Amino acid sequence: MTVITDEPFDQNLKKIVRFIAIDSQNRARAFHISLRKGLESLDNFPFKYRQSIHYDDPNIRDFIFKGYTIPYLVDEPQDRIVVLDIFKWTER
Repeated sequence: MTVITDEPFDQNLKKIVRFIAIDSQNRARAFHISLRKGLESLDNFPFKYRQSIHYDDPNIRDFIFKGYTIPYLVDEPQDRIVVLDIFKWTER
């Protein structure tokens, strides 16, 4: 399966990396590299993570990475994984 990213994911990831970089460029770079490696590993076992609690679809899973939720769609007919977004969910 091919792992691709959707526009909301790309935009929010840039914001997160910029925010981390305010404190440390090295930590921002390490965060980005580790996250990309984690996402690339999804192709081996796409249903590894729980069904998303944010979507009512068994093909959308939640990859949790360093406190961030990353919902992704397992699109078996197209043989791809679409990374939808990245966010830190908190109760208000």
